[in-house]
Parts: sequence; structure tokens; C-alpha cells
Amino acid sequence: MNTILINGTTDFFQRNFGNAPEKIILSPGRINIIGEHIDYNDGFVLPAAIDKIICFAFEKNNTKTSKIIAIDLDEYFEINLDDEITFDEKVWTNYLRGVLQQLKLKGFQFDGFNCVFRSNIPVGSGLSSSAALECGFLFGINEIFNLNIKPVDIALMGQKAEHWVGINCGIMDQFSSVMGKENKVIKIDCRTLEFEYHEANFSDYSILLLDSNVKHSLFTSAYNTRREECEEGLSIIKKKYPEISSFRDCNITHLQNVKDKMTENIFKRSHYVIQEIARVGKACYALDKGNIPLLGELLFETHKGLSQEYEVSCDEIDFLVDAVKKEKSVIGARMMGGGFGGCSINLVEKGAEDDLIEKIAKQYHSEFGIELKSYKVKISKGTTEFKN
Repeated sequence: MNTILINGTTDFFQRNFGNAPEKIILSPGRINIIGEHIDYNDGFVLPAAIDKIICFAFEKNNTKTSKIIAIDLDEYFEINLDDEITFDEKVWTNYLRGVLQQLKLKGFQFDGFNCVFRSNIPVGSGLSSSAALECGFLFGINEIFNLNIKPVDIALMGQKAEHWVGINCGIMDQFSSVMGKENKVIKIDCRTLEFEYHEANFSDYSILLLDSNVKHSLFTSAYNTRREECEEGLSIIKKKYPEISSFRDCNITHLQNVKDKMTENIFKRSHYVIQEIARVGKACYALDKGNIPLLGELLFETHKGLSQEYEVSCDEIDFLVDAVKKEKSVIGARMMGGGFGGCSINLVEKGAEDDLIEKIAKQYHSEFGIELKSYKVKISKGTTEFKN
């Protein structure tokens, strides 16, 4: 499937610019096994790059103007790199403008270029298409102009670009898009950016994503609100326990001892975060020991916390998780991504995926009148240059 995408992107570039591109860059989406809404709380997360990608084609054009074409949208924009970078009504362009802004702020010198890109990452499904867009774009500029930006810094600049757009995201999405390895999950320490790889051997189970095909408009405002609620919860804990610097230093006893100082919502958000940080460690243990049923139980626990305590799920995703919970072929499932739509991630017995998809799709359509999408994904490598 990616071969078709790569060939199509290359052919499009050649038709539009008259020659073959200098560089082809592949930048993946990501899944997160566990550790949701934890990256901005200085916790640990367990993401992996997947075999859904954005393919970029680049060339220098020896001017000061860059032309970038989004093949899937049939849209483009041109930008003079000497001009001030500002927001545009074409939302997708702002992620790329944010990258250019980061490069300018850090003093990198480069000239104009031509770029086209095409994707098979489902947009709005919680697979971080925006991080793949930022990091692949930056990776490509880094390659064609030999800017010598380190991979970790590409991830950090991608994150800053997203902040510039207005989503105050943590580091997980960009980091996993850049640093992913085939058949490995990455345990990332979101406070220090130290990381380690764990084998992603799911044994007799495969990863299946069920896409609710909805994206509620609550996402951006609620995401930023949850960050503020967590900051408030942590500040209350710190007043009683000055030695605590983040939720990862907390346990449930700390939280219970300041419960009377918190609103119900602040308590629930804080409780979820402390529990979820602990679950990441348990998930690594489960993978290292090959105990995939334990991993599945942890996924179900996380979903309950996201739905009832962190309150970032929605009726459609709750339905999908509850439905698969009744199936013997499924040992774990949860909402994945920022919330209010997108995908659930499911651990399903190998060979049972198609029957499960058919059954759940019927139930889902009957309940909501929405077509269910599904994606079988494999854990893949991070952002890289494609070479024939």
C-alpha cells in the first residue's frame, strides 16, 4: 500500500515540477499502547510508529519562495521565506508555517524549495497525522539543506510548531513519529526525554483500530482545559508536599490527603493521571514477560479512567469498547488519542479480526447510523528518507 503512495507522490511531483524529487521522506502516524494524556503531566508513555504514513517529495528551487502542495486536498500555498510568517485560513498550512517559524526562530538559513505530500493516515482518528506532517516536513528540509538537526530536536521543534498552531500538546506524538523502530514500542520519560525500547511482541494477538468516524468539536477546548485542571491539582498537592515536583512523584495517599482542597473534577483528573502513570510501568512489565492478557486488562482499566474520571471519551467510543469487551477474541481495548472521537485500540486474537469488524460494524451502525472504519496496523519505523 505504501509503495503505491510513494510512486503516486513521486509521479505527481514530476508532473508538476518537471523533474524527479531530490528526496522522498516517509513520516508515520503513531499509536499509543498506554499512557494517555500523560505526556504533558511529566509521566511515561508507550507509543509506537505505525505503517500509516505521509509521503513527502522535496527539491530545492534556488529562489526564496517555497511551494507546498497537499495532493489529497488538491490545495497548495506559496510562501516567501523572507516574509513574516502568519496564520492562514487554510488550517493545514499552519502546521507547516509553524515548522518554518521554528526554523527561523532558531536561526537556520535555507532557501526556497518545492514540496508535495500525500497521506494514508486517517485524519481525525487519533493517529497523529499532524505530528507526522510537522516532523516529515522538518525532516525533509533538514535533509535537502543539510541543517544537521538531531532527531530529538526535530521532534521538539515539531511540538513547538503545534503549540504555535494552538494545540498545547505534549512531546509524545512527535517523538514517536521521529524515533519509532520496527516491532518496538518506546517508553518515553516525558520529563527528561530519556527513552527505551521494548519488544512489541503481541504473541497470538494483533492490533486493530476501530475508527468511530466522529470527531466532536469539544476536543481543542477540552484538551487545554484538562491541562489547566491537572496544573491546578498538582499545585494543590505541592502546597502540602513541597518535595513533589510532578504527578509521577505522587501516590494515591498524597492525593487523598488533599481531597478536601479540590473540586470533584480536579480530584478525578488527578486520580486518573497518578493511576495511568503507574499503568505504563505495568504495561512494560507485561510486554517484557509476554503476558499479553495482563496488557489487555490494563487497556480496559485505562479506558474506564479516560471515560469516567478524565471525561475525554464520548458515547460512540464508549460503545465500541463496551461492545468488544463482550467478545472472547478481544483481551483489551481503550480509547486512543486526545478524545471525543477518533479510534479505539484493540488487542484481538489473530484470525478473528474480520469477523469482529463485521459484527461490531453492524452493531455500531444500528446504534448511531455511522459507518465504522477499521485499520489493521503494524508497528513500523520512524521518519526516514526513502531510497529505492
